[in-house]
Amino acid sequence: MQTLTTTEELAAFCARARAAPYVTIDTEFLRERSYYAKLCLLQMALPGPEGPQGGEAVLVDPIEGDLSLDPFYELLRDESTVKVLHAARQDLEIFYIDGRTLPRPLFDTQIAAMVCGFGEQVGYETLVRKVARASLDKTSRFTDWSRRPLSEAQKTYALADVTHLRVIYEELARQIEKSGRRPWVEEELATLADPATYVVDPADAWRRIKTRNSSGRFLAVVRELARFREEYAQSRDIPRNRVMKDDALMELASTRPQSIDDLSRARLLLRDARRGEIAQGILRAVKTGMETAELPSAEEGRAQLQVNPALADLLRVLLKAKAEEAGVAQKLIANSSDLDAIAAGERDLPALRGWRLAVFGADALRLCEGEIALSARGNAVRIVALTE
Repeated sequence: MQTLTTTEELAAFCARARAAPYVTIDTEFLRERSYYAKLCLLQMALPGPEGPQGGEAVLVDPIEGDLSLDPFYELLRDESTVKVLHAARQDLEIFYIDGRTLPRPLFDTQIAAMVCGFGEQVGYETLVRKVARASLDKTSRFTDWSRRPLSEAQKTYALADVTHLRVIYEELARQIEKSGRRPWVEEELATLADPATYVVDPADAWRRIKTRNSSGRFLAVVRELARFREEYAQSRDIPRNRVMKDDALMELASTRPQSIDDLSRARLLLRDARRGEIAQGILRAVKTGMETAELPSAEEGRAQLQVNPALADLLRVLLKAKAEEAGVAQKLIANSSDLDAIAAGERDLPALRGWRLAVFGADALRLCEGEIALSARGNAVRIVALTE
């Protein structure tokens, strides 16, 4: 197997890739010790002259090699070659953060597989087994990809992530075209192709924190603590949990410490956060949250929506039935939070737009309005129109 370690070698391969109809791509990375993922290895493969197998496949080593990834980013921007990845979000985040580049055109085999009815967030190993009729060696799955030298077993494992992907891509692309569901896939890929997907605004970081307390003042302190944590973690490229974990953040929002002495009594706060820059940042955030006149509204988060639990349960039954009827993964249509939001009266949701409206959303709205009911016959769920 070929490992590229110079910019010239990478540029030559990328030139050949731009002449191919598609290139399969995967990465190995680490992010346990950093805020941003660290690229450790890049894998790519091209189809052969007579089919998906037999084409060139390479490893690109950005750690051991002395190379620039600029030729690779030029390939990502070349719209004549489809870039094929599986579960691409984390890979694309690396490409965007490092090279401010996202691939076009893009094909994500996990999304395509969900559209083709392979289930919820189907894994690569499953597709290798069901589509490529092959098996994967799992021995190198849990490994430190930053350590060098790489063993032959590690290289073989990494390369398999793109060589089998060629067969999977061609088969799923064929199924998508046959079913006429390419617009479904393109709608999902639009989110992955949007740079905003990979930008975390510290001002919005608090929205990801689950809390049952809907007090505006409490949420204001949560917002400021989450903002500080995100800014600090980003600026120093460390995991946000190294600053403070969510449970510690909510404890601080409840106790609202005013001094270093108050912080010393926090049960859940890490030792390093009780002094120095982090401690001072926490105290400033608490003070800002306590003094701000701009209090977050409880309605800003779905957790505070007044959900009709019976209606939400009916929507779950409807979703299961409609997903099975369409042969598409339920989670691609709507998740549990979406269903709760619909049951609470929210209507500005992806589940109620585009192809999802036709597959599920229209009947979901009719169910909410009392225009239809659900009945069961054997293992099947039927929709029954109601008349006054």
